[in-house]
Amino acid sequence: MTKFRVGVIGCGRISPFHGMPVQALDNAEVVACCDLIQNRARQKAKLFGVHKYYAGDPESYKEMIAKEELDVVHICTPHYLHPVMAMHAFEAGCHVVTEKPMAIKFEDAQAMVDMSRRKRRRLGVIFQNRYNAGAVLIKNALEFGGLGRIRSAKAVLTWYRAPQYYARSDWKGTWQYEGGGVVIDQAIHTLDLVRWFINSELESVTAHIENREHPSIEVEDVAEGVMRFRNGVRASFWAMNYYSYDARVQIEIHCANGIAAMEAEEATVRYHDGREFAARPNPQEVFDYGGGPSYWGTSHVKQIQQFYEALEAGERPEIDGSSALKTQQMICAIYESGKTNRTVVLKPPTKRTSKK
Repeated sequence: MTKFRVGVIGCGRISPFHGMPVQALDNAEVVACCDLIQNRARQKAKLFGVHKYYAGDPESYKEMIAKEELDVVHICTPHYLHPVMAMHAFEAGCHVVTEKPMAIKFEDAQAMVDMSRRKRRRLGVIFQNRYNAGAVLIKNALEFGGLGRIRSAKAVLTWYRAPQYYARSDWKGTWQYEGGGVVIDQAIHTLDLVRWFINSELESVTAHIENREHPSIEVEDVAEGVMRFRNGVRASFWAMNYYSYDARVQIEIHCANGIAAMEAEEATVRYHDGREFAARPNPQEVFDYGGGPSYWGTSHVKQIQQFYEALEAGERPEIDGSSALKTQQMICAIYESGKTNRTVVLKPPTKRTSKK
């Protein structure tokens, strides 16, 4: 069995959700990690059970890739660094798994996809919520369960990010380094699910963004709008992060033969003929990430496992760069519309032939 040599770039809060699932696999192992802050790199190396870490220099990840002869890198760094690091990894012959978003700019995300194809390397992008029990139920009901044509969709996210959340970071809350606020950081997973459920190219976006309750940051803390898809579906959304707590995210898909509704990871599909199906997280599915929010469940584990299974089989991962690029296009369109106060009409991403 092939055992892929893996390096983790960035040893912050999200890194255990990459390193620990990899260490649980039979066909992959973390051999090194790196971070700008030495103590953080040392701590994560200990957590992952590895002896090698690189730190103290913005170029440490290049040294790690070169010296450790890596097959795969996981990118867990600030948003603006994702394309820079991915492109270097592709040039060095590595496959890449990156946290969301792929990039800040659509053009950078497209360049990542283009280079991954040119270098014949795989690109995986983390949208782990697609593996939640409720999301799987709704997707299957839409594709195989007879819900019929989607008529409309809506999504609501009302969370809370304290001033300290931004104060302790040197990149969050900035257009240059984070690329936005509640949309690109908190709501992106919810919007990705809506787009994935609708399964059509985005046609236009009309959105409004504003900063109402976080005067210390540059970016938006509230956004609302409507997205129109080429299959005729209209999806409305509202997202804000100045509520008093992280309320359960809500998604509803209104179809010809019923309604699919999702709250957090739970979902219910109700048909007009009286049938009803429900899904919720399996309490027996647990995974120790070695710290971090316990409510994130096992979906990171499932997506990362699927990536390495696809890699071993020489196939594309389920959530690859091409799939994530559609969500990147949607996020960028929301910001363009919000900043210009006009409807943004999109062209679908250029279709290219890819080889397995």
